[in-house]
Amino acid sequence: MKPMGPIPPDYAGRRVLTIAGMDADYWIDRAGDTPAFIYDMPAIDRRVARLRAALPESVGIHYAIKANPYPPLVRAMAGLVDGLDVASGGEMALALEAKPGRAISFAGPGKRDDELEAAIRAGVTLNLESTGEAARALAIGERTGVVPRLAVRVNPDFELRGSGMKMGGRASQFGVDAADVPALVRMLVERGADWRGFHIFAGSQSLDTAAIIETQAATLALAERLAWAAGHMPPFVNLGGGFGIPYFPGDEPVDVEAIGTALRHAIDTCPLTVSGCGYAVELGRWLVGEAGVYLTRVVDRKVSQGETFLVVDGGLHHQLAASGNFGTVVRRNYPVALAANMDGEAVETASVVGCLCTPLDRLADRIALPRAEPGDIVAIFLAGAYGATASPSAFLGHTAALEVLARAHQP
Repeated sequence: MKPMGPIPPDYAGRRVLTIAGMDADYWIDRAGDTPAFIYDMPAIDRRVARLRAALPESVGIHYAIKANPYPPLVRAMAGLVDGLDVASGGEMALALEAKPGRAISFAGPGKRDDELEAAIRAGVTLNLESTGEAARALAIGERTGVVPRLAVRVNPDFELRGSGMKMGGRASQFGVDAADVPALVRMLVERGADWRGFHIFAGSQSLDTAAIIETQAATLALAERLAWAAGHMPPFVNLGGGFGIPYFPGDEPVDVEAIGTALRHAIDTCPLTVSGCGYAVELGRWLVGEAGVYLTRVVDRKVSQGETFLVVDGGLHHQLAASGNFGTVVRRNYPVALAANMDGEAVETASVVGCLCTPLDRLADRIALPRAEPGDIVAIFLAGAYGATASPSAFLGHTAALEVLARAHQP
């Protein structure tokens, strides 16, 4: 038997799984079938409110759409947060349906000229990833007669300790090396661009509260150092994110209240604040990850050489991360439960496997569960971020997962 990660607090300790006040069968009926992702909007509302209460008033909240671009969710998030961060022309088009361009920023290497032009015409801030991208954006601005809003994404000379995905302290396709930033800022200002400041992202999925505090302080110090070297104070600094969520056994949540207290002190003592600089944190996973549940139905129960397998109608083509094939080195189990028997006695060890014709399609490996039969609903938690759109949905021609934004009881 292998352990599972912790069930998120919004769902733990219940006899029957409820999402936004209703049971799993209700939401499956709303979706029309299984497999389905259900996103708990009241849980997200509480999450955003908690973060706002923790952060200094001068720090805005941006939602990174790549975490979950489900259109109804993006529209709902747009009403809760101060900005939307996108990483493609497609995400930008989605964001523009929900927020004005001035509240949107666009990061990511390899932006095509048509994407740059669309962003410039819409008033979206481009987080420049290179001097070449800067030159192309300026040329497009001159050709179209529209002053581009340009920020510099910095490849910092440090990384976020304990992060699952490190984005600094090394050679990278992301951002401009810190040593080259001052000259680029001066060029942007001299060329008449609307320079919007810095975007500094050092890593993601860290559960180390002290490391996040340390990184935010280092980010502010780096922004100040670059500003003095460039001779121009930034109007805005995107501090990045990095807040992780607990997926696996032994994981503990970050302390956002401690992070907010430390950030308030760091900002109050930062010279950039005196110059009128604004700030934001950019989060995706932390805001929506724990509020998603993937519901999949058992279609077969079999025993092979003494091992029990629960074969479900979902799989890694919908929830790649839970299968251990999305960036993890050692496969560990996400939290899993039977939706109608959350607190039942675990009487057997079983593996939850998907419907794909590959041995990689294992959603839970030898976990303790109450006895399950065909027709039972398996709930896989932590499915609100990097789920449906981060998975190979076209693999083997199976149908896409259904998605529902769950609010309080919907007639």
